[in-house]
Amino acid sequence: MFTIYPTFSKKRVSRAGNAIREKNETPEDVDVIENWRASHNYVLNTFQATLRRHARGKNITVAQRLKRRSTLYDKLIRQPEMQLARMHDIAGCRLIFENFSLLEETRKQILNSRFRHRLKNAVDDYDYIKNPKHNGYRGIHDVYEYESFTGTANQWNGLLIELQYRTKIQHAWATAVEIVGSVTGNEAKFDRGNPDNQRFFALASELLARHYEGLNSCQSNESEKTLKAELKTLEDKIGILRVLEGIHVSVERLKDARNLILRVTPSGSLTVYGFSKTRTALEKYFELEEREGEDDIVFVRGDTNEGIRSAFRNYFSDARDFTSLLRSAMR
Repeated sequence: MFTIYPTFSKKRVSRAGNAIREKNETPEDVDVIENWRASHNYVLNTFQATLRRHARGKNITVAQRLKRRSTLYDKLIRQPEMQLARMHDIAGCRLIFENFSLLEETRKQILNSRFRHRLKNAVDDYDYIKNPKHNGYRGIHDVYEYESFTGTANQWNGLLIELQYRTKIQHAWATAVEIVGSVTGNEAKFDRGNPDNQRFFALASELLARHYEGLNSCQSNESEKTLKAELKTLEDKIGILRVLEGIHVSVERLKDARNLILRVTPSGSLTVYGFSKTRTALEKYFELEEREGEDDIVFVRGDTNEGIRSAFRNYFSDARDFTSLLRSAMR
């Protein structure tokens, strides 16, 4: 077991985060943040084991990820009031379901689990299926505070982890948004870039929700006829589907390892590093982040390589699900 634990106070961690935001960080501030990030790996491993028990025998994909340094820094800058010690998604586990019923059933089981970890939010606080975001994002997030059951891992008590629940439809949409953001710089999830791009994904979310799940998203007042007509007009204008369908899908054979580092260069090429030991993987991860500043690098773990590929499709430029689903729904 990889056992890095927090060696700095939460007050010191937040001061380091503020230094990043103000762009006057010292080498010690960076070390503080790297220790804080790496410490969450223990919590990730603990939670993913629990989640896999709930997923056993069901068609559920489970994966985990440690928040990338660049993403963490970006969030600190985007959210001036955010204190790093209270950032709840440094550690994240993702569950992807065949349908909404299975999602609801499994989440209920997890919420009723007999563990000591404390749910930090009310049940509906981050229910973006019941209350979709204005940009079309749908899914449910729960935030837990880690507490050692036996008292043998008290060093990690108080660390936070975000559990993220999505159906395959919702995940296909979110993956496409990520890919388009990385390729074009139009980040609809953060309301950045071309307004036409943002409008396209909001409409697409509504149409997918209605057509495949019998639900609504952020454009519930629009008729289906209007949704389809405007989507076709926007596609003719900005070609989102054409962009996604033209991206090369990496067919690189994944190594037989459960700890993967996925590295995407600015030109879009993908390199996969596989490791059997978590410690070795994290050492390589931090080394690459330090050395390859312009690359998009993420460390992920999963039960199977296919599970990793499914949960992190954006790193394999794989938007086939989204393009196929949306073109079918637009007919």
